[in-house]
Order: sequence, then C-alpha cells, then structure tokens
Amino acid sequence: MKGKEVLRIKNKRTKVIVGWLCIILVLFVGVLLTNNQAEKHETVTEMMRDAVMHDVNKISLFGIMDVNPGLISAAIVTTIMLTFALIIRLFAIPKFKRIPGKFQLILEEMVGLFDKFAKKNSPHRNGFLGAYIFGAGMYIFFGTLFELLGFQAITTTGHSITLPAPLSDINGAIALGCLSYTVILSGGILTNGLRGLGTALKDFSMPLSMSFRLFGSMLSGVLVTELVYYSLYLSFGIPIIIGVLFTLVHALVQTYVLIMLTASSYGEVSKPRKNEIYRQTPAVRRS
Repeated sequence: MKGKEVLRIKNKRTKVIVGWLCIILVLFVGVLLTNNQAEKHETVTEMMRDAVMHDVNKISLFGIMDVNPGLISAAIVTTIMLTFALIIRLFAIPKFKRIPGKFQLILEEMVGLFDKFAKKNSPHRNGFLGAYIFGAGMYIFFGTLFELLGFQAITTTGHSITLPAPLSDINGAIALGCLSYTVILSGGILTNGLRGLGTALKDFSMPLSMSFRLFGSMLSGVLVTELVYYSLYLSFGIPIIIGVLFTLVHALVQTYVLIMLTASSYGEVSKPRKNEIYRQTPAVRRS
C-alpha cells in the first residue's frame, strides 16, 4: 500500500511538471511567432523621452485640460488610501481590544515602527513628525506598488498606456520633497523661532535632492523594464520579473530614505537651542 501511494504521488508530481513545461513551451513559441512590434506605437527613444519629459502621452482630465498620467495615478492612490484609512477609523479601530487580533497587531506594529523612528531622531518634538513620516512613507510605498496593478488609460492620441507610479513624474517628486522640507521648517520655527528657521534654511538644497532622488529612482525602474520589453526575445515574462523586483526595491528603499532624511533633519532643527555660555580661554582664566 505504501509503495502504491508513493508511486501515485510521484506520478502526480510528474504530471504537474510536464504540464508547466508544456505551458512554458507554448508561451515561448508564441513569443517567437508573434510580431510584438505591432503593439508598440512609439520607438524606444520616444518612450524614454516621454518617461522623463511627459510631453507626448497625456490624458484628458474630464475634457478640461490635458495632464500627465502621473497626476491621474496620484489622484487614484490618494483616494484609495484615504478611503481605506476612513474605513479603518470607522469600523476597525472602535473594535480594537486589549489583546490584539492579527489585523490590530499588524496596524499597531506599523504605527509603532514609525513612532519609534520619530522619537529616536527627534526626542524633543515628535508627535506630528511620527504622523507625517507614516503618511509619507505609506504614500511612497503603496504609490510605487500602484504601477504593478496595470491600470490602463487612453491618451489624447488614442493609445492605451499603463498608469505609472505617481512619483515617476518629476512634479509629484518635487511636491513631496517640498512638503517634507516645509514640515522640517515648521519644526524649527515652532521650537526655536527665527533661529530655527535660519538653521533649516541652511539646507535649502534638501527639497531639490529629495525630489530628484525620488524621481531618479522611480524612473530607473520604468526605463529598465521598458528597455527589456522592447527587446524581441525578452519581451515576454522577463519584464514582469524585472519590473516587480525593481518596484519592490524602490518602494522599500525610497520609503526608508525619505523618512530617514526627514526625521533626522526635523530632529536637528527642532532641538532646543540653549543660550551660549561665554567660555574663557585658559590664558584669560589664569589672569
């Protein structure tokens, strides 16, 4: 009986392996026989230029004006996140218990992680900082993963495109960088007044560096994936793997980088400044 059971399991595994090999073979033959260039309405040069400049593939916003696809992505991501947050606040949080369940535990760990990060980098003023880096971090992370959903939109030229991550648009990256810098400025002003403002203004290049770091990281994943897609023998399957890997790495790395820079800079400018004490030199002390 045991021998028959083992043989049955082996036969089942063999059938599964053979089935997957057949599927892979069929897909491979389909790739070779399909003219994939017919679906591409622009060259790789035009694609890379539009990924940076956003001057070709625009979407009509209710017939009022033509906007970049990144703006549509940002509106969708923001709406989804706010709706999800509202649902949690109205239906989940009131049911939280002293002994947490799985969802409550996950949510508390996420909030606690950002709260500890804020307290570590800004021990003097961290209430709003923890809330901000949590919101900004979640927006970067889920906004980056948004492109994996593959939502389609029709451009003004009649072509179908996949909506990109909001921060792959330079305008979205600049907006988030300037918002983070505004939070840093507010921390300095609330704690040290004009002196805190002066301290924060010393790093006036910070919003620019934040913006281009976000934009460059997001754009690199898009360009690498598209370059692989435009290659004849790599245009099926491999771009999916590369796109997912790049997207996940960018989501994690850029979330950490932005909250680290924001929290450390906020903590520096919000540190209370004590009156400087005149220190005499050893020669003056001896006299």
